[in-house]
Amino acid sequence: MKPVLVFDIETIPDVAGLRRLNDLPAALSDDEVAELAFQQRRAKTGHDFLQLHLQRVVAISCALRTGEGLKVWSLAEPDQGEGEIIQRFFDGIEKFTPQIVSWNGSGFDLPVLHYRGMLHGVSAPRYWDLGDGDYADSRDFKWNNYISRYHMRHLDLMDLLALYNARANAPLDDLAKLFGFPGKLGMDGGKVWEAWQAGRSAEIRDYCETDVINTYLVYNRFRRLRGELTAEEETAEVDFVKAQLARIGAAHWREFLAAWR
Repeated sequence: MKPVLVFDIETIPDVAGLRRLNDLPAALSDDEVAELAFQQRRAKTGHDFLQLHLQRVVAISCALRTGEGLKVWSLAEPDQGEGEIIQRFFDGIEKFTPQIVSWNGSGFDLPVLHYRGMLHGVSAPRYWDLGDGDYADSRDFKWNNYISRYHMRHLDLMDLLALYNARANAPLDDLAKLFGFPGKLGMDGGKVWEAWQAGRSAEIRDYCETDVINTYLVYNRFRRLRGELTAEEETAEVDFVKAQLARIGAAHWREFLAAWR
């Protein structure tokens, strides 16, 4: 079985970067710095979603499916700093060369990781291989790499299912629940900054992990649509995921399983 790595990131405003770019006084609190940036963004665009290079990565959650099983984990602050989080994520791609799967990864997660990785001097040669690398199979990457939009080594499910038409995009939460999966449980990306300020970093990590499992479940439904799985094989994989999450036994997985219809 080719390794499949489903991933998702969570971010907060890069307060240190905002201070530097705007030459703000040290007397301003982090909350005040972020609110100033939100106000500037609203005045310019009508919304307060900060530009991607100003999004600080506080968690990357992953679900790795291999022939040996399913592993779910997070790289997250405060256990690691942002640079280490991003480097370890790309180290995993270096080690496994997996199929990577995301929901809006092309539009958000990966561009953020590019900008923030450069900020911290991260190295990711396998990820950036476009067929000219030093790997034995590098030539294959000319035709199927992680970077090109229409290649499948990185599968952005949201982008593909909408046929690369932003007007046709669907929310992951809606699709997961329509398909009978749990969907989001009490938090979404818009609440991450509030949770971070309240010291609820573990809650952010848990939310991010449930999102990658929702994405993995939708991915398997797509594989059934594509003819890679039969209905029986998808059902067997769903049962396998349930069993693996039950074995982990953490509180957020108990809640996730309880919400599963």
